[in-house]
Amino acid sequence: MPDCSSVVGSSGCIARSGKSIYDALHDTPDFFLAGGDLEAVLRVGLAGLDLNYPLRTRSKVLKSRICEILGYPVPQSFRKSKPRFPGQDFDTYVQKSNNLQIWNEEVVPTRRYVIIRLDEVSKVVGVRVVTGEMLAKLDTTGTLTRKYQAKSRAPITESVLVSRSDAYSVQDAIAALPNRKLKLPRRTNRHSEVDFNVFLPAEALYRQLLRLVGTRLSDPGLDQERNRGAALHRAVCATLGMAESADSGSFPDVLEQLTEVKLQTATTIDLGLVSPDDATPLEWFSRVRHCDIRYAVFYGRSVGDEVEIEHLVLARGADFFSFFQRFEGKVVNAKLQIPLPRDFFG
Repeated sequence: MPDCSSVVGSSGCIARSGKSIYDALHDTPDFFLAGGDLEAVLRVGLAGLDLNYPLRTRSKVLKSRICEILGYPVPQSFRKSKPRFPGQDFDTYVQKSNNLQIWNEEVVPTRRYVIIRLDEVSKVVGVRVVTGEMLAKLDTTGTLTRKYQAKSRAPITESVLVSRSDAYSVQDAIAALPNRKLKLPRRTNRHSEVDFNVFLPAEALYRQLLRLVGTRLSDPGLDQERNRGAALHRAVCATLGMAESADSGSFPDVLEQLTEVKLQTATTIDLGLVSPDDATPLEWFSRVRHCDIRYAVFYGRSVGDEVEIEHLVLARGADFFSFFQRFEGKVVNAKLQIPLPRDFFG
């Protein structure tokens, strides 16, 4: 019987299960392919595929071939679902140019977008799998902007541990990893693997991070959010005794602790494109959901060119809005044109 946690194994297990592309995988998370694995298997399976057909036929030929590659039965007709492959949470886009166009559909930050490059005779020569959040970073027009913000429901006057424990699924997912280490998909900006031997349960993490209360960090100013975040990231890693302190801007900030960190000298918390309570799997660790991520929100006051940390609030995503109040921005729903970098397909 194949190992469902591997790329090839997942395809074999899906074929045996009889699941369709429309079936949810909540009860079988090992069937869900992480983005890097999905990209790898589709790149090999689609290479050289001839898509020189009228658009409707091309779409059916492509989707049928993807079903075969992933181990799904090919349906007699494909539903007009959003996304087109709901079980694996991805849509497909076929490109002959570097101008990606998305028509009258919201870009979902956690959804995967399989972008397929054709040559001049309409044969597949490249495949990339990216999330909606990654597409937003490629959008030079600013059309895709921050969506979620929040603030505390009451003034923060003391440190608070909102979540005293993590989801059981997180502990199980980490325990199931060989040597508690996870290989990362290619094209990440970090090391090739994450070592979860240093992973701390929520309460222990909170006690460790409390050591930062009373310390001061360099403050380049409110308009230098990335630099402020990098200073906090370095301080968090140092406090946890972690040698790695490089912050690539990926989510979450500290992979080894499944923790996103925020430094607040104002009340509004910028959460980016993904809501903390989102229940979809992480792109790079499919057995963990976005709502399992811990949020360490540090509150401080400006002292000259420094920020003195005064309080800490720690909450996992699932509990985040039990303590904080959500603000929601406008949903993007229009034609989007996103220029892809020249080296996008490698």
